[in-house]
Amino acid sequence: MSTQVSGKKLLAEMSDLMRRLHYSIHTERSYCDWVSRFIRFHQLVSRDALLVDSKGKVEAFLTHLAVRDNVAASTQNQAFNALVFLFQRVLDQPLEGVSAARSRKEPRIPVVLTRDEVRQTLALLEGHSELVVKLLYGCGLRITEAVRLRVQDIDYGYKQVTVRNGKGAKDRVTPFPGNLEPLLKNHLERVRLIHEQDLQKGYGAVYLPFALARKYPQADREWNWQYVFPSRQLSEDPRSGVTRRHHLDQSVVNKAIKQAVRRAEITKRVSAHTFRHSFATHLLQRGTDIRTIQSLLGHQNLQTTMIYTHVLKQGGEGVVSPLEDL
Repeated sequence: MSTQVSGKKLLAEMSDLMRRLHYSIHTERSYCDWVSRFIRFHQLVSRDALLVDSKGKVEAFLTHLAVRDNVAASTQNQAFNALVFLFQRVLDQPLEGVSAARSRKEPRIPVVLTRDEVRQTLALLEGHSELVVKLLYGCGLRITEAVRLRVQDIDYGYKQVTVRNGKGAKDRVTPFPGNLEPLLKNHLERVRLIHEQDLQKGYGAVYLPFALARKYPQADREWNWQYVFPSRQLSEDPRSGVTRRHHLDQSVVNKAIKQAVRRAEITKRVSAHTFRHSFATHLLQRGTDIRTIQSLLGHQNLQTTMIYTHVLKQGGEGVVSPLEDL
């Protein structure tokens, strides 16, 4: 496809812009993939062809995703957001009044573990995965927030964890379970040894967000900026080409959770996010105010948090089965 602008291909131009705007690399890859699929779907061969009836092309692509591919609502929304970014930010031709068949997002009650099920699962985890999952449940973190934690984000004195640049690019504070302190400090002693060895070998730098690396040239090697859960191996940053130790891949934790749940013979569909759901539900059971839970979870809309009240209205927490009266 010929989409040359100042010697750069369209996707390269889009990637450069997203990096300047501090989009995550996962979002960058996802958006570029959707734009590639859009181009292939319409068999476009030039930028001019891309701009002709752009609204109609976008509507046809989104309708195809919903009707023919039967994708989830979140998947279709992601595709739409990628195309909005392309036309508005890269091509300077905003999309207006797009109307297409939309995938339906049915309301779903989240899967929640009982306290006994949480206890059983944690007992079957070990190493990094055990610590990460305990933070998911003990602090109500998302898996991405847990693996991106820095050493300085944990305050033992105030018993709190600060989540930096969470969903919606917002910071928040959530409680840190005091009984996790000895285990975490022991873990960090081993991490510090790894960091010191990396420094001796000429590495030891960690990725810093936004312009912090330029503002504080030595900060990327300081201990307080290191990841709490570093990767086992050094790797090359796909953007800068710098070799350094990134954070633990969340797939490692997800695999460990699946294995533990299988061994515990729990029949529920459990993922890393299930422990965040369980955190919120168990706080509600203890009488914690819904607004407080909303703040701890970082939800922008209270209705998102209210879903956990529906969990408690089911089964033994709500209506008693008539069979019990027989």
